Amino acid sequence: MNRHTGVRGGVVAVALLLAVSGCGGTGSPGDGKPARTPAGTGPSARASTPAPSPSAGDAKPASGDVLPGMVGAAVARTQLAALTTGKPGTMAGYSRDKFTHWAEQGNKCDTRETVLKRDGADVTQDSECRAVSGSWKSLYDGVAVNEASKLDIDHMVPLAEAWRSGASGWDAAKRKAFANDLTRPQLLAVSAASNRSKGDQSPDLWQPPDKASWCQYGRAWTTVKSHYGLTVTDAERAMLTTMIDTCAS
Repeated sequence: MNRHTGVRGGVVAVALLLAVSGCGGTGSPGDGKPARTPAGTGPSARASTPAPSPSAGDAKPASGDVLPGMVGAAVARTQLAALTTGKPGTMAGYSRDKFTHWAEQGNKCDTRETVLKRDGADVTQDSECRAVSGSWKSLYDGVAVNEASKLDIDHMVPLAEAWRSGASGWDAAKRKAFANDLTRPQLLAVSAASNRSKGDQSPDLWQPPDKASWCQYGRAWTTVKSHYGLTVTDAERAMLTTMIDTCAS
């Protein structure tokens, strides 16, 4: 299966009409990506081992951005120019379980709860680190959310997209680090509807409906792919260029 397999047209409209009850349905918290892989490969439960860099949970977004580890437009353009161009890889051998998440971050918190706390305002957590109150603004669609159960934690570069662009050759430790990266702009809390409409699509196939987010989205995607040495397609590069060009000079 390649990145052009599956239903593309209309998926945004359908997803936005769904009455989403939570980021992982009635199961374990996840990032709510649509199933595009064989049955039995859904999100894993909390990992029992610590993430590679637990202290990364303290990372905070820079002023003006909602994601940590962001670079300016000029640096993003340099990163993008240096990315290797490749053809879409296959989904052969892919499983979400090969990207261990959500990892424990200490104090009963896992990566999901850490991101909810980081990205929200006035977030209150219970004794199990679950967010029980707070407010969030979804970057992709500008939607205001007041219930954590209506949020997904999105992987900026989806796990399946990473697999197709180089992660299939990684070891388990690197995949875990990628899936729980709190230092770079790889994880963010967004509305479940927007996350599920995105699925595992690259920027040439899906763009945030709120164009005001394109500058951050393009820089974040590029930075993550640059750090992890993932490839891009020509169409992906073109759309990332368009997104970064929306940044104010």
